[in-house]
Amino acid sequence: MIAPELAAEFEGKRVLVTGGLGFIGSTLARELVAMGCEVLLVDSLVPTHGGALENIAGIERSVRTNISDVRDPHSLGYLLRGQDVVFNLAGQTSHLDSMEDPYTDLDINARSQLSILETCRRHNPEVKVVFASTRQIYGKPERLPVDERHPIRPVDVNGINKTAGEWYHLLYGEVYGLRVAVLRLTNTFGPRMRVRDARQTFLGYWIRLALEGREIQVYGDGSQRRDLTYVDDVVRAFLLAAAREQAVGQVYNLGSTEIVSLLELARMLVDVNAGGSYGLVPFPPARKAIDIGDYYADFSKIRSELGWEPAVTLADGLERTLAFFREHGAPYLADP
Repeated sequence: MIAPELAAEFEGKRVLVTGGLGFIGSTLARELVAMGCEVLLVDSLVPTHGGALENIAGIERSVRTNISDVRDPHSLGYLLRGQDVVFNLAGQTSHLDSMEDPYTDLDINARSQLSILETCRRHNPEVKVVFASTRQIYGKPERLPVDERHPIRPVDVNGINKTAGEWYHLLYGEVYGLRVAVLRLTNTFGPRMRVRDARQTFLGYWIRLALEGREIQVYGDGSQRRDLTYVDDVVRAFLLAAAREQAVGQVYNLGSTEIVSLLELARMLVDVNAGGSYGLVPFPPARKAIDIGDYYADFSKIRSELGWEPAVTLADGLERTLAFFREHGAPYLADP
């Protein structure tokens, strides 16, 4: 269990997870099942978004799963009634896809969030909502580490629409009294992450390349610095935000005390994998246009207010992730 100290607070609770068949959503679902929750997963299973039924292998009989679109107010209204907590992880996370198809990104990351909140307001105004936002809304940092007061300056369509989704949550909290909390996630990794391609995260694709013995290509000079968080630590942050009343109306950064360059990360991954290679290549123009340079977060607010800090080291997290995909990777590595 990831957060045994919180189990008593969640036992018997009715919990809905949007994007529940995705990487983080399914990991959260496993913890909620272990805590004795009644868990409902809602996911549209859009092929490029990372949701997959194999993500709930082993707990499929312990959860209810509804394949539907959160933009449908009729089905969502029915599903939301009686829920104690909503973990809202539904969304599109690909920055490149958002630039190539901005209207779909707008629909999924902005309109869908408004639909979820309207449905909560009308059908279950007492529910606690924890929303998965992203560090991408900050854009290119003007100072490091980035705290929650940093200016919001997205560099791509995805960042703008995720900003809108976050602000809808905060607005509905202020105007309608919805009990919302927002977590701004940084690079999350771990078992069940999307590794088929680089649509959602570069590290997922790097893991595939390492496992297949192919070269990891690091863009530019590899000096860009990042912080990464293991998925179990992210799940614990969601649980704390749902359990603690002081989180209502608050925005929290997640982050890590381990700051690494992308070149150092590639080297570490190859070392942990005990095989593979890496090399520097020029930035593709489409990626260079939305690159933010260095980013790492100041997460002192969530540490001081909720007692959260990462517990899994980067090396340990990489070892666990590689071990999972060596054993269970076939459906994740297979091309569609």
